[in-house]
Amino acid sequence: MKDETKCLHAGYHPKNAEPRVVPIVQSTTYVYDSTDDVAAVFDDPTKSLIYSRFANPTVMAVEEKIAELEGGVGAMCTSSGQAASLLSILNLCKAGDSFISSHHIYGGTYNLFAFTLKKLGIECIFVNDDATDEELEAAIKPNTKCVFGETIANPALTVYDIERFANFAHKHGIPLIIDNTFATPVLCKPIEFGADIVVHSTTKYMDGHAVQGGGVIVDSGKFDWTNGNFPELTEPDESYHGISYTGTYGKLAYILKARMQLMRDFGMYPAAHSAFLLNLGLETLSVRMKQYCENALKVAKFLKDNENIEEVIYPGLETDKSYKLAQKYLKGASGVISFVIKGGRSQAVKFMDALELASNEVHVADIRTCVLHPASATHRQLTDEQLVAAGINGGMVRFSVGLENVDDIIEDIKKGLAAL
Repeated sequence: MKDETKCLHAGYHPKNAEPRVVPIVQSTTYVYDSTDDVAAVFDDPTKSLIYSRFANPTVMAVEEKIAELEGGVGAMCTSSGQAASLLSILNLCKAGDSFISSHHIYGGTYNLFAFTLKKLGIECIFVNDDATDEELEAAIKPNTKCVFGETIANPALTVYDIERFANFAHKHGIPLIIDNTFATPVLCKPIEFGADIVVHSTTKYMDGHAVQGGGVIVDSGKFDWTNGNFPELTEPDESYHGISYTGTYGKLAYILKARMQLMRDFGMYPAAHSAFLLNLGLETLSVRMKQYCENALKVAKFLKDNENIEEVIYPGLETDKSYKLAQKYLKGASGVISFVIKGGRSQAVKFMDALELASNEVHVADIRTCVLHPASATHRQLTDEQLVAAGINGGMVRFSVGLENVDDIIEDIKKGLAAL
């Protein structure tokens, strides 16, 4: 099936006289005929359902749909995108390990990697997206377990060279994890370019309506975890009946370890109703992404010619530094534009406060146009030096183009510019 069809039909296949729409299974609990039946499921949770901290039928339908869209063998939904990023790393790293990440990542993820994981004894080594081969090699340590990057960085909007970093990671026997939130599988399928694990904040474009917070981890099933670098995946897990994930589950080893070990202990699973709402968003994802891209390109071109704008960052513009990579990896540059207003922070705030149609809110990738000042909000905790490293300017505005008529969006921008 093509993406448009998968968005509607993947993950849930009703049988004779069953509901057409994915049902909400609003239950935490599942009943068994005997104690032996319960014990058997604890021995192998893939046989049936245990408890809705591990899995739920409504959520599982959404997980299967997203896995099919990304071209993976399995997926696990989480309660937020931040939870997905955290578990994707913790599934590979323990205290004393390190991993490599792009500088150009979402501010919340940067904080998680640079500070919170550091407190847990896990070191994040940040590198620039355009780092030389020598700089990349210098970042590798004997304890390095993975490489992390964003397809389209939030809010720097640089496009990650997935194939290059996948080749680098695989050369050292470690996987590449890609945050594909801004692109979604409609615009980019990182697994096709060598990524091993894909994560999303489903709160963004996948949901699209700002009604549920969630995340997901997708396993490509292609990485060889038996190369000697990941004993926790190959050797018996004492916390789960001595099971070997690779030995028992093969290509599903990574995602089932995440579910059986980390989801069991951290309990970051979404509610059934949240998954139901997410599925409604997924059903129109393919249609919406095309319109976001079309609207955003028109807005970016309008902004590019305005005298109050110092710089427009949008990978769909031929003048953008990521344009060539966007042509290679993306079927559209998404609906988020970053631009720098002359005069810095005070002028950016003045512009934003004059907008009427666009909502000033801590969100992005909605059906409605919304706007944010990263230096004051999502990246507020960063120092000036860290802001520069993350590609953030004090005058930068993150503008998330919605699905309103694009002429109305541009008229609203004109009101903001007139206030400068």
